[in-house]
Amino acid sequence: MVYHEVREVNGKKQNYLVFIKRDGDKIVKKSKFIGSGSISKEHIEKLKKEFEIDILSSMPSKNLSKEQLAEVERLKNIYHKKISSLSKEEFEKFENTFFTELTYDSNAIEGSSLSLEDTNLVINEGLVPKGKTLREINEARNHIEAIRFINSYEGDLNEQFILKLHSIILKNISERFAGRYRETTVRIFQGDVHFPDASRVPQLVGNLVYWYKLNKNKMHPFELAITFSVKLVSIHPFVDGNGRISRLIMNFLLKKKGYPWINIYMKQRAEYLHAVRLANDEKYKQILEFCILVLEENLKSFNVLGS
Repeated sequence: MVYHEVREVNGKKQNYLVFIKRDGDKIVKKSKFIGSGSISKEHIEKLKKEFEIDILSSMPSKNLSKEQLAEVERLKNIYHKKISSLSKEEFEKFENTFFTELTYDSNAIEGSSLSLEDTNLVINEGLVPKGKTLREINEARNHIEAIRFINSYEGDLNEQFILKLHSIILKNISERFAGRYRETTVRIFQGDVHFPDASRVPQLVGNLVYWYKLNKNKMHPFELAITFSVKLVSIHPFVDGNGRISRLIMNFLLKKKGYPWINIYMKQRAEYLHAVRLANDEKYKQILEFCILVLEENLKSFNVLGS
């Protein structure tokens, strides 16, 4: 976070911006002098945003340039400026539309035949479209319930959170496997990706959560969220629901740090899955760059960002 600090130096008022974060057991501070005397609140707020962008875009990254990280921060600020101008009713309508699309796209990527209109009928109207399976209906209901759970959850990422989210996703679908790590081998049909043996899954997920705790104050939040998501997929800890869980956790981690949610569109499925497969080999650059472009498209689709 960035805050404004006034210091008295030789009887004169000096203005500084201070960025503060926790790094393990230490508190790290960075200061920037912005002038003497009185400075308007509006100008200070502008300088605070610029300073935060400069700090966050300078965080070390093996996969994204400073310019790319600065673009992420720019998109974040544009998003917050837009939603802060909305009335309560307008924001609720925006969120409802976005989360309906997110539910449709995430389930469609995994094979659901529900259209966007069908999804809207299920989760917003309480209706059941003709010719659709009970599983598809429950997938839509469960996904929106998982989103509500994320929005009400105030804790940090841990294994209990992951398992709870999974139990919601598979509710009334596969109760036997809901909220439980897989105990069998899994493979992608007609794919050449091999996942870890089931006996290693609990340890690997525990290691991944530990990795998150070590890096949550060191990596850029955008890179951390997406990298965690694809690392989880590479473990494939569940019999079913891995893709949906990974994208929900990605968005939970983005939301936690004030970044917009990302909706990966069904039309981008092939490009997305290709980038995920590269990430299985710890090649994260393409999935990160892909998500920046998707975020830009998301914001354009809601007229948050100019075309």
